[in-house]
Amino acid sequence: TLLNINMSNRCICVCVCVCMRSKSPGGADDFSESSSEDEEDEEKPERRAEIPTDLPSEYWQIQKLVKYLKGANQTATVIVLCTLRDFNLVQETCSKSTRNKESIRQAGGIPLLARLLKSSQKNMLIPVVGTLQECASEKSYRIAIQTEGMIEDLVKNLSCDNQELQMHCASAIFKCAEDKHTRDLVRQYDGLKPLVMLLNKAENKQLLAATTGAIWKCSISLENVAKFQEYRALEILVGLLKDQPEEVLVNVVGALGECAQISENLATIRKSGGIQPLVKLLSGTNQALLVNVTKAVGACATDPENMPIIDRLDGVRLLWSLLKNPSPDVQASAAWAICPCIENAKDAGEMVRSFVGGLELIVNLLKSQNKDVLASVCAAIAKIAKDVENLAVISDHGVVPMLANLTNTVDDKLRRYLAEAIACCCMWGSNCVSFGEAGAVAPLVHYLHSKDPLVHQATARALFELSKDPNNCITMHENGVVKLLLIMIGSTDAILQEAAASCVANIRCLALANDKAKNG
Repeated sequence: TLLNINMSNRCICVCVCVCMRSKSPGGADDFSESSSEDEEDEEKPERRAEIPTDLPSEYWQIQKLVKYLKGANQTATVIVLCTLRDFNLVQETCSKSTRNKESIRQAGGIPLLARLLKSSQKNMLIPVVGTLQECASEKSYRIAIQTEGMIEDLVKNLSCDNQELQMHCASAIFKCAEDKHTRDLVRQYDGLKPLVMLLNKAENKQLLAATTGAIWKCSISLENVAKFQEYRALEILVGLLKDQPEEVLVNVVGALGECAQISENLATIRKSGGIQPLVKLLSGTNQALLVNVTKAVGACATDPENMPIIDRLDGVRLLWSLLKNPSPDVQASAAWAICPCIENAKDAGEMVRSFVGGLELIVNLLKSQNKDVLASVCAAIAKIAKDVENLAVISDHGVVPMLANLTNTVDDKLRRYLAEAIACCCMWGSNCVSFGEAGAVAPLVHYLHSKDPLVHQATARALFELSKDPNNCITMHENGVVKLLLIMIGSTDAILQEAAASCVANIRCLALANDKAKNG
């Protein structure tokens, strides 16, 4: 009865965090001995299935203590909580437990945390928000944080005067803002400006990492990017591209990559001196950072004024070298970035040819088992093939049979870029005939059943190029292409209209020629 309620609540919150984050170097030895051997034998096998066996003995002591909370009376509960506080709760060995997070949720912990989040006491809020941001790695918690109305409270506490609490709030937003509705809520509760203001506390690296992470995920929504422009966040982010931990750089570059989807921001990045440090980061080894920086450099390359700078800094060569990276994510991101570089380079054909072994490397990536790698490489090949000399080289490296080998895919993203690559590669020599002989035509006809209009457009272009060979026209007709193309001739997409009509015209010309030959 002498215990203060708020103190007890704080103990509970701290100990909930222990279940997911903490290592314990000592304490509770005597208390743990009261557990029976049967209980110990029952507990350990269950845990060994999900955690390493070389954990310190303190881990098991914490587990035993937590077990007492399940059925303890008030006195025992307070004793357990106070004993747990004797452990070192800062270090992180007792290995973040998904099971514990789920147990907290099933026990009704989320509404209780939502209520405690309304508290005005910082010593209460820190463990509460700390628990929430740890649990936010689970989808069920992210949904609950949104539906229980906790985003507003997290945003409100971004402006408090406690950096630890600010860090936990920003980290929770970072994890939850994968969801569009959450990103919208952060904006609606005026949370974007406080996040930008927190960038000025760059000396606190934990806070900076959480803040830049939240900005990165929030900037996925273009409406939020407009606000970040208003608050001049891009200039601050560019200034953070140097002398920062990799954890911060991953987030900063991720945010710049998202903001660069708006064309006017490309000039801002250039004028703020951002292109040089971005290109420099292409020579790193951190795979998460490489995925983000390739996306950012690729976005910058869509601006014709940025492209000469990227080329002068050897950025395209660095991107090409990343196609050798063992990570499929890095390979795909590098290939996507290469596309605008080729499109906007002054002499793209010569630039590509200058990379010794570069064309063979990119063709060989068509053997990848990763669909995003395949789609991105097909997109790059479509750009490369616009130069006749380079098209001849990749044709010699066997690009036609390798592309044809992929045509049975049902993945619409790959279908689109594969069809584009086939359309462009038909322009050299006997490639058009070779695609037909390799069995690429019939599968392409089936792409027209897709619900994606971009697949329709790319496929119609490929079929038109392939229809320049009579045997391909026969294959298309046998697979019912005419009926499908006639529908698409009525499309509002001018490119699709023209390609569909041209393909039908070629098939019709062949049919008329056959009729004339038969009838003399």
